[in-house]
Amino acid sequence: MTTAQTTLETPTRVTRPGGKAPYLHQIDLFRLITFACVILIHVVGATNFAQDVGANAVETPLHFTREAFFALTGFVLVFQNRGREFTAGDFWRRRLPLVATPYLAWSMFFWAFGLVTGEQQPGSLEASMRLLLTDLVTGGAWYHLYFLLVTMQVYLLFPVLMKLLRATEGKHRWLLLGSGVVQVGVTLFMTYQPLGVSYETITHLYGTILPYQFYTLFGAVVAMHFETVHAWAGRHRLLLGGALVAVLAGTEWFYLRTVHSGTFPQVASDPFQPYLIPWFLTVIAAIYAFTTRWAARRREGSRGARVVSWAANRSFSIFLVHPLALALLGPAIPHVAERFGAPWLSVVIYLATILLTVLIVEVLRRLPGSRALTGRPRLAPAKAAA
Repeated sequence: MTTAQTTLETPTRVTRPGGKAPYLHQIDLFRLITFACVILIHVVGATNFAQDVGANAVETPLHFTREAFFALTGFVLVFQNRGREFTAGDFWRRRLPLVATPYLAWSMFFWAFGLVTGEQQPGSLEASMRLLLTDLVTGGAWYHLYFLLVTMQVYLLFPVLMKLLRATEGKHRWLLLGSGVVQVGVTLFMTYQPLGVSYETITHLYGTILPYQFYTLFGAVVAMHFETVHAWAGRHRLLLGGALVAVLAGTEWFYLRTVHSGTFPQVASDPFQPYLIPWFLTVIAAIYAFTTRWAARRREGSRGARVVSWAANRSFSIFLVHPLALALLGPAIPHVAERFGAPWLSVVIYLATILLTVLIVEVLRRLPGSRALTGRPRLAPAKAAA
């Protein structure tokens, strides 16, 4: 094995004081790619008709983002805590406010935003307050806030997850297999709901951990066996790249076949279609393999390293804010469509959404309430300038 090969197969890490887990730069890029795809799928949905076959064909593979996020959440939590003991109370005090505070702040903001813009019309003060309470319980104030609600559920269950992982050491493959069987059953239930089960019941499941439990556990198990999995991904990048292309082709074929059989395009591309599970696992693995190659060649202080670090630092803030930016751009969409047409409409709005989102985030990061609004501490003037 050459020195270059050894470097590629060695986890990219920085020793950290206090017994903390090493820093993995590939996770920054993984997070950045996934967030960019989140914005893209929301823009494609906002700039095309629901029955557009082509637009839904683009959205279908982009649905991996939610599964990737929960796999990443499970991975990061376990990787940071696998080598140390902690109490549930201490963990919850440190972790829950990081998500709960932005969740409350943005739920209330989007609830008010919906009332002002007419998106929500409850009709009375009592109905408005009832709507707010429902939104807080279900994550329904805006279409992306379910993610924060489910993340808080992951945090609440994490101490139990760690005990389970340690108790089943040596049997993690069977743990994943059982979770995978449950995942297939859940997606079948959500896609082909039995008689007597309303669509409203199905939509409420989106805000629970149940449809994402397998991916969270998948990330957690990978973290427990990080060195082995990381080395395997480094040795099989070409295999994973080929699998990515093949599974993507199969996924699109299955989507088109489903549409041609008479299924509404938006239903055929639903993120909980069972046929998407192989794609989700393949794309998560392939992106990680790609990011490890970048991390192995990363040079500290280089432009690429600085850009990724800067963007990763703001990624959660961008996730919180981008739906607002897209909503503010909504009135411009018809005018852009008239001038450019498809698919350039989606391209223009995508770039505009990213630009406006970053501008809003940079303003919010400098306000006293930055931690509540962006999930990150307020930027000091000197740091902001840097």
